[in-house]
Amino acid sequence: MPAHEGPQRSYDAVIVGGGHNGLVAAAYLARAGRSVLVLERLGNTGGAAVSTRPFTGVDARLSRYSYLVSLLPKKIVRDLGLDFRVRTRTVSSYTPVERDGTPTGLLVGGGERRTREAFARLTGGESEYRAWQEFYDMTGRVAKNVFPTLTEPLPTRDELRRRVDDEEAWRVLFEEPIGVAVESRFADDLVRGVVLTDALIGTFADAHDPSLAQNRCFLYHVIGGGTGAWDVPVGGMGALTDALAGAARDAGAILATGHEVVGISSDGRAAEVTYRTADGEGVVGARHVLVNASPQELAALTDDQPPTPAEGAQLKVNMLLKRLPRLKDTEVDPREAFSGTFHIAEGYRQLATAHAQAAAGRLPEAPPSEIYCHSLTDPTILGPDLVEQGYQTLTLFGLHTPARLFDHDNDGVREELLASTLAQLDAHLAEPLADCLATDADGRPCIEAKTPLDLERDLRLPGGNIFHRELSWPYAQEHTGRWGVETRHANVLLCGAGAVRGGGVSGVPGHNAAMAVLEQLGD
Repeated sequence: MPAHEGPQRSYDAVIVGGGHNGLVAAAYLARAGRSVLVLERLGNTGGAAVSTRPFTGVDARLSRYSYLVSLLPKKIVRDLGLDFRVRTRTVSSYTPVERDGTPTGLLVGGGERRTREAFARLTGGESEYRAWQEFYDMTGRVAKNVFPTLTEPLPTRDELRRRVDDEEAWRVLFEEPIGVAVESRFADDLVRGVVLTDALIGTFADAHDPSLAQNRCFLYHVIGGGTGAWDVPVGGMGALTDALAGAARDAGAILATGHEVVGISSDGRAAEVTYRTADGEGVVGARHVLVNASPQELAALTDDQPPTPAEGAQLKVNMLLKRLPRLKDTEVDPREAFSGTFHIAEGYRQLATAHAQAAAGRLPEAPPSEIYCHSLTDPTILGPDLVEQGYQTLTLFGLHTPARLFDHDNDGVREELLASTLAQLDAHLAEPLADCLATDADGRPCIEAKTPLDLERDLRLPGGNIFHRELSWPYAQEHTGRWGVETRHANVLLCGAGAVRGGGVSGVPGHNAAMAVLEQLGD
């Protein structure tokens, strides 16, 4: 919104925060003929789902925070007429390891025959591959039945159990720690670790955590799109939020950046939203307020009791390389290894050790992480000159590094953790990664790292938690409401990642909050 143009006095819906969920809600409501105002604190919309050029003078537009797409329903893309595409990765993952003094690894993808041969090369037999097939056939059936429910009113637990229609799968995923299934079905430590990683992305938990936080994380990582596939957004993650912003504007929504909401008051029928700009404060009225922010932020804005504090547990690293590094495992092409998810220090015992060390207040000695190269699947994020010269991006996501470890010295611990994380990668490379890093216009290496505290500062993620709080089961529980977005204020809804069925780049909470509003209005 131009700086000279102020909001009108009242709207059908005021949306607090212009992240992807807020933009989804804005587009749906505006397309339904409602007047919509989005108030965004930062100078741009998109939240964590943005593309930026982080390296001075370098034409590389990276997905700086969120980086892969799985949970975004095609329904939302179709409903909103988005010009947005994803590309599949032909390789799912590669995990290097040294066995009997010989570099080897596990490549999953490239066709059934190649995957079977990769399992046999690592484990010396067929049993682990058969177990892998059976396990992911099971999760695939669950995904097919559960994913469509995410954009429907919340089912009860019993209703979702009937939808799953597989008592063994229900027990494995919903009732007992995922570590039980991993240990009973797989024998190889590396294979066990590859399976477990999906339960730990952004979630600080052990395989046998009785809270089942790891199970909820695992579930959301294997149901996306009804298949569990994780795809590459063409043009970077910002292509999605740019498309959503365009759809919302085209439908008549007003997007006001540089407007920080500082308070919400509501009597259940009407609300007032107080915001602050560089020029002072203002107030706007609304029939409904949708909060695309964390539950902690919602509580602060409405002067309610705050929820249990959240804590993030990840390291995010963005890099630009002059070339991909060579691998010690010469049986695998680096272009294949890095195009999928490249697992580092993620054997089953390694993950358990890293969790135990972090829980004791120490940085893991062998920090686990996973890496992928966006530009191998989608080179459009690089300028033509960089593509011609063979440059590539690398995105690294580190596990088991809770925010508490950075409290005393965020900058110093960040550097220590980054060095030890890259050392774990270097152990499997035939040349140091540092030799492959590009440099920016000032001669500095093209690498940036973000701790949970950095994410809390930059994006107001509570404790740096990428899900805003622990992920929820995708069924109704006490006080969850019909759509999982309701709050104690009848006309104030939570449409961010902290809503039930939130987390990840999905647009699901935004869709569901919009549906809740339209139901209340009788549309």
